[in-house]
Amino acid sequence: MLPDCQSANALPSSGVRGVFCMICCLGLIGCQPVGSPTPAAAVAARAAPPAVAAPPPPAPALVPLGPWAAAQAPAVPGVVPQVSSREVAGILFEGVGFDCRSHRLIVADQPAGPGSRWPDAVAAVAAYHGLAAVNGGFFTPQGQPLGKVVAAGTPAGSWNRASALGSGVWLEAANGTLMLRRREAVPTTVAARELLQAGPMLVENHQCVSGLEASKSSVRSVVLWDGGTRWWIGQASSCTLAALGVALASGAPSGWPVCHALNLDGGRSAELAITAAVSGGPRTRRAPWNRPVRNFLILVAR
Repeated sequence: MLPDCQSANALPSSGVRGVFCMICCLGLIGCQPVGSPTPAAAVAARAAPPAVAAPPPPAPALVPLGPWAAAQAPAVPGVVPQVSSREVAGILFEGVGFDCRSHRLIVADQPAGPGSRWPDAVAAVAAYHGLAAVNGGFFTPQGQPLGKVVAAGTPAGSWNRASALGSGVWLEAANGTLMLRRREAVPTTVAARELLQAGPMLVENHQCVSGLEASKSSVRSVVLWDGGTRWWIGQASSCTLAALGVALASGAPSGWPVCHALNLDGGRSAELAITAAVSGGPRTRRAPWNRPVRNFLILVAR
């Protein structure tokens, strides 16, 4: 049995004491409990790289919708529609701007003819619990739509292939994307939830459309698009179509540059109703001599 270090310190010879202390130290090391990590093992454990979590699976790719359509943007809560009232080039623009990621437009059509369901835009927007409404497309003296109409997937009318009053198409595609295109760019077989054919196109790709009528002034209803997610529906004070196109292309009545603009039915059909639920509302614009209309575009939340 090896003596401990205290006994070794009592020996007279310093050399012997050194030998005995070295042996004691070696003995102490050899008496470590079984299973205790050695210094080398501890270092190896500390040097081991941490476990790396597996990467998340890739997001699914968007399905292409064709050259005339854009992928639907994700919903963005909290984007609040607002009333805007601005004068551009002597024309007063009054309406509602909104973001299509949080809000959308729907068509309120009256298959039995103008005024058969709603006498005006105020009644129509209330029926759909909407935020705002503007009158829609043109119609014949018999009350039939002068162009294609789709309301909640139900079609009416037929494609207006020749008249300038049908040169533009506003629609909501099957995936919920809103768009505004010239009729030649929209397939007649398009699967649309909502669709309204009207015209003429006033602005296309930020440029005023040439050849617009320049002699007759009237109150106008319009729908504007920035080419992305911002939209505007509203009314323009009495003006010619040519002056309206120039004002929309050169100014920003909606607060942002207009990429595409479509003229809706105007004159005695021009209506605008904005509820108190919209910041800056309520407002109603309808002349006493106006006549009932066939359909409306109504702003609702997604």
